[in-house]
Formats: sequence, C-alpha cells, structure tokens
Amino acid sequence: PLVVDTVQDMFGVPIDHAAVIDFEGFKDLTTALGGVSIQNPVAFQATGEGAAYFPAGTVTVEGAPALEYVRERYAFADGDYQRVRNQQAFLHGLLSKLISSDTLGDPVKLHGAIASISPYLSVDEELTGLRVGTLALELRSVRSGDIEMFTLPNAGVGTSADGQSIVLPDVTAAEGLAEALKTDTVAQYAAGLNGE
Repeated sequence: PLVVDTVQDMFGVPIDHAAVIDFEGFKDLTTALGGVSIQNPVAFQATGEGAAYFPAGTVTVEGAPALEYVRERYAFADGDYQRVRNQQAFLHGLLSKLISSDTLGDPVKLHGAIASISPYLSVDEELTGLRVGTLALELRSVRSGDIEMFTLPNAGVGTSADGQSIVLPDVTAAEGLAEALKTDTVAQYAAGLNGE
C-alpha cells in the first residue's frame, strides 16, 4: 500500500491494481512459461561462481539464469542503470509472450497463461482471475511494439543522510510524466526523452 500511495502522490494518477512477485516466484514463473526471450543489448558475465554468461542479441532465460540476468549490476560500468535496462528488456520479452495473438486470441491458452503466472504473484483483493481475464481480452489488439518502456530522468546520484547511495529525483521530469499520464500523451513524452 505504501508504494501505491507514493506513486499515486508523485504522479497524481490512481493505480487501480497492483501485483508483486518475489525472487523465488520470479524464478519459478520463468520456468512455468518455458523461458522468456530477451533482446539483450550488452554481453556480460553475471557475478558469482558458476553464474551464466549472456551474449548480446536474442537470449532465452528461465529459472536461476533469469534471476541472474535481472539482478546483475556489477558487470556494468553504469551498474544499476544497465540493470534497469536489462529488467525492461526482460519485461518486454515477458509481456510479448503473454500478449501475443496466439495467447490472447485463444481462450484455452489465455486461461493456461493466467493459471501459470497466478501462483507466483501477490495481488490486491480486487484483481481476481476473472478481472485478469477481462483485462487480457481488452488487450487483444495490443502488440509488443505498442509498449513504451523508459526510465524517468533523474538528477544524478547522491548520498542519503545515513550514508546510502541514492538516485536523486528530477522533479520537472516527474511533473512532465504526471501531465502525460493525465492527458494520455505518454508516447509523446517518451519520444521526447529519446530526442525523437
């Protein structure tokens, strides 16, 4: 509830539903889905003994390597920033698989997909299986190319009062995104971030 309240207050828009997954659930989810294909932008060796190597290009991850992929930050010069880009690449691959016409256009496959992911998620009380199914049907015409992912600009890094490394907010950028969310112009906002 605190995360939902924080995001709602920051952007001034309501969040209707929330879903949370822990690391074990994440690992099991990727296995239940038979792996997730990712467009990996940067080749890297994950940290740790026996950790996976991820070449640049299309890779399919599941189980423990999927968790290594989304958690790795030490292999990159820009650490957490590349980790966020990798997490976005993973989510794009996951959503592409879930919202494919093969899945959303076939009620049996749709039910199977919902059944495969639901054991790994904690959701709000109103996000029932029926509601998820209804939302999925509403997404029939959405394709992976319609999904916008970006990182909100920030004001750099700093140190908190207790000595923790933190990312400082860019208040103007947050206000711009809030306005874009309210006016349904997020695609234009994201294009502006990329200089398009």
